[in-house]
Parts: sequence; structure tokens; C-alpha cells
Amino acid sequence: MVLQSDIERAFLDQQQWVKLPSDVLARSFLKGFKPSGGQIEVLTGIRRCGKSTVMRQLIRKHYRKVAFFNFEDSRIYGFEVRDFQKLDAVMPAASEAYFFDEIQNVESWELYIRHLHDRGAKIFITGSNASLLSRELGTRLTGRHLRHEVFPFSYPEFLKYRKLKKSGESLNQYLLQGGFPEYLRSGNPEVLQMLMKDIVLRDIAVRHGIRNTQSLMNITLYLLSNIGKECTFNRLKNSFELGSANTASDYLHWLEDSYLLYFLPRFSYSARKTQVNPRKVYAVDNGMITANTLSYTEDQGRLLENAVYLHLRRQAYTLYYFQEKKECDFVVFDHKECRYLLQVCMEINSDTLHRETSGLLEAMAYFKLSEGYIITLNQADTLELEGRKIYLVPAHVFLSGGVGI
Repeated sequence: MVLQSDIERAFLDQQQWVKLPSDVLARSFLKGFKPSGGQIEVLTGIRRCGKSTVMRQLIRKHYRKVAFFNFEDSRIYGFEVRDFQKLDAVMPAASEAYFFDEIQNVESWELYIRHLHDRGAKIFITGSNASLLSRELGTRLTGRHLRHEVFPFSYPEFLKYRKLKKSGESLNQYLLQGGFPEYLRSGNPEVLQMLMKDIVLRDIAVRHGIRNTQSLMNITLYLLSNIGKECTFNRLKNSFELGSANTASDYLHWLEDSYLLYFLPRFSYSARKTQVNPRKVYAVDNGMITANTLSYTEDQGRLLENAVYLHLRRQAYTLYYFQEKKECDFVVFDHKECRYLLQVCMEINSDTLHRETSGLLEAMAYFKLSEGYIITLNQADTLELEGRKIYLVPAHVFLSGGVGI
């Protein structure tokens, strides 16, 4: 429970924060974005990726009188569901829209949001835990909300922020530095090291009562060091001497809920096989990888693959990898139809040509597609093999949307 006077003091102070400096980078997420009429808008994503800034940009672009409240304010520590009544009394009744930051910190928050929505209010909320949001959204708010995933800076946003031009050189910088705004401002890797620790030790370990935090941290670092590789629950259980494969499953589920890591399934028309087959691991940001591991100073290939994965995920495609006799890195579905097949390789040469094209050609035959793509560091070319076309696309072109994917 929190005193109404403390809630009011925090609320009034926070309204000053809503004002946005004019030099803040406009996020690509907002290009063409228009608030829906009656739906609750839910902005999700990893901590410190810019969700709060997106909120402020939405306010500046679409509204004049709003109510904003951040539930991570230390002055309202202990805020409970019954305290929403006090907050409701503090917020101006004439507000055009309500913005609530990190609302999942309050248990049963959806009760108040449902009540506010039933009154006809326009509501925006943010959260950095997928399960906590999904559970409540899927019970009392089903059909009343739209979800939008927010990421750290994309490559085009990175270029604007750094005032750079699209090129192989700027791409190399992006592959190493990623797109967390605070890290790009400071250049201090401790920013991302502390963020990773906060997520693992506070958001996951404390919330789920994990006593063996060292195992959880070791698994997180291991996965960050093995981007683009397959992982299984049993392999992790044996490697880290966990009690059961279920424990490994829980750890990976919670890491994905926090948006720190993603796990890409192998394609199969069988739902059961999709569930049991190994998954490939990717990270939310390349800077998060390089700041927390030692294995990527020379291995740009996997950093490039991670950047391609994030570009595809930003487009809200349904993604898989393909593996039968050979492997294809990305199978891209749009509206339940396979639209694109992509392979990622730093350079196509005499040593890599057969390996990269054979996996892609096998996938093209399987999905009956006549065209495929290989994303390279800087090569542009068109190959005609077995009656099919394979386009080699430089990564700085692809990550800028230059081929329409």
C-alpha cells in the first residue's frame, strides 16, 4: 500500500518527464503509426531499448493532455492493485490518453486497465516481461489490445544516430556496437553488462525464486557466446549439471520472456516435431553479445547472422530455420505462406559456394520457390543454379530494406 500523497507527488513530478527534447531520434517504429480507436496499445521489449522514449514521442505527436505514470518509481514501492483507486483520483479526468510504464510490476494490474478501458479511455502500457503481460492480457483483456514489440536501434536508426552513411564500414560498427541508445551514448560496455545482470539476477532469479543464480548466469553467458547455434534442454542440463531438462526449459523460457534471447524453431509441418527439435539461439542486440562475451572479436559471421535475424523479426514475420540434408538459416513465413529463404555468409568464395548454395537450393526445392537470397558482408551478384536464382545481397543494403524484405 502507498499513501495517496506519495502517489500524487510522484505523478506530478513524472509529468515533467513527459516533455521530450527536440533532438531525440524519431524511432522508425512510429513511421506511419496511428493509435487505434478503442484498443489498448501494448509496447513490449527488453529494458532500456527505448519503450519510454517511444511513449513520449507518441504523446508529442498525437496528444496534448495525457496522464503518465511510471511504476518503477522508487517512491511508490509497494504499489498494490487497491492503490489504483488513489492514482485514479490523482490523474486529470480530462486526459486524452493514459500512459503506464512497466505496469507488469503491479500484481492484478489488468483489473484497473479493464475498468479504465470500459470507461472509454485510450490506454498505452509498456512492459519488459512477455509472460506477465501475456497472462493478464489473455484473461481479462482478450480482444481489447494490440501488441507492438520495440527493439534497440535498427541499422538505419543507428546511421541516423551516429550521422553516418550506409556503407560496409558503418555496418561493421553496427555489428559490434548494436543499438542500445545508452550504450551508444557512453561507449561503456559496463552499461550492457549491468543490464544483462539486472535482467538475469533481478527480473528472472528474484521473481522466480532461483537460488542457484550462478548456473542461470553461466547458461546466459554460454548462450550469448553461441549465437546462431542449436541448443537443447538435455544438452544444457548435462553441460551445467542441472537437476532436470525441465529446469533448463524454464531458464530458457524466462530468458525469452525478458526479451534478452530468442529461440528459433526448426521448420516442420508437424507441430510435435517443431516442439522437440533443437532451436537456434539469437540475442536481442549485437552490442549485448560483444559486451558480455569474449568470442566475437574475430567471428563477425555470427554477428551478421544475428543482425539479419533481428531485421526479419522487426518485420513481424514468422521465422524458422530449415534442416534436412543441408541447412538454410532463415525460412520466412508471411500470412502462413513461405515467402523468402535466406542464407547468411560473410563471403561467398570457392570454399563456401557449395555449402551455402546447397542448403539454400534444398530449401527452395522443398518450399517450391524459384528465388533465394544470400546475405553477405559486401558482395552483390546473381547466381543461376539448377534453374533457380540466388541473389547475393550486401548486408548494409539488406538491413536498410534495400531488397524489400
